[in-house]
Amino acid sequence: MKIIKNPLILSKCSKNLKLKGKSIGFVPTMGALHEGHLSLIRKAREENDVVVVSIFVNPAQFGPKEDLRKYPRPLKADLSLCKSAGVDYVFSPGVNDMFGESFSTYIDVKTLSGVFCGKSRPGHFRGVATIVAKLFNIIRPDTAYFGQKDAQQAIIIKRMAGDLNFPVKIKVMPIVRQEDGLALSSRNVYLKSRERKSALVLHKSLKLAELLIGNGAVNVSVIIDRMRRLILKDKAARIDYIAIVDPKNLEPLKKISGRCLIILAVWIGKTRLIDNGMADA
Repeated sequence: MKIIKNPLILSKCSKNLKLKGKSIGFVPTMGALHEGHLSLIRKAREENDVVVVSIFVNPAQFGPKEDLRKYPRPLKADLSLCKSAGVDYVFSPGVNDMFGESFSTYIDVKTLSGVFCGKSRPGHFRGVATIVAKLFNIIRPDTAYFGQKDAQQAIIIKRMAGDLNFPVKIKVMPIVRQEDGLALSSRNVYLKSRERKSALVLHKSLKLAELLIGNGAVNVSVIIDRMRRLILKDKAARIDYIAIVDPKNLEPLKKISGRCLIILAVWIGKTRLIDNGMADA
């Protein structure tokens, strides 16, 4: 496994691999790797000749009051996991490598970026789209792998790749959960013991919605109200948003007819968690 920090060096490596006819699978991460990331890496390993993983805590996607400084950075452990998973190249640049002093170009996927998590975290998806576009240009992957847990992000990246004609296939892989249903997230480390139990209310509310829809419920406001009441029974929980939307374009639904995406963000103490689920009417 090779560790590369310089974008130009990785770009040259990628170009040489392409000339040799090698397919490149890419998994972008901010480090603090867990089984969710590893599931993406394993899929990339299965489907490609070469696997590239990026580890970069992107300051452009953090707001001024968010957790950039305390975001976990266990690089040594991350590199060990990558090596064990069969990664060929780890791209681990510094901030100056990706955003020099004169950097002034950003990508804003309008309509999709200003709602839900984008409304709660202004500028977040502009930072995400910009760094992913840069990574696509540097690495030139054939396929890039993203997790379904960040559903809005995945939809935005798909739109950006299509709008800007990036020659890359976007694959969105299933959410990986712990046995009790909690979606794996690097931010779970912030949860105290009691909060960890409270965090299960996200998955419980999604299962409730899926059950209601499976039993014939189609009125979105009624379903969301039931989810809200369940979540607020836990005193540690504070709801940011709950929505039921079209999984292709995030358009909010009033009535469900066919497949829908249920998304939510909930504060558990001082930690903001997101989760989602799919259901069919």
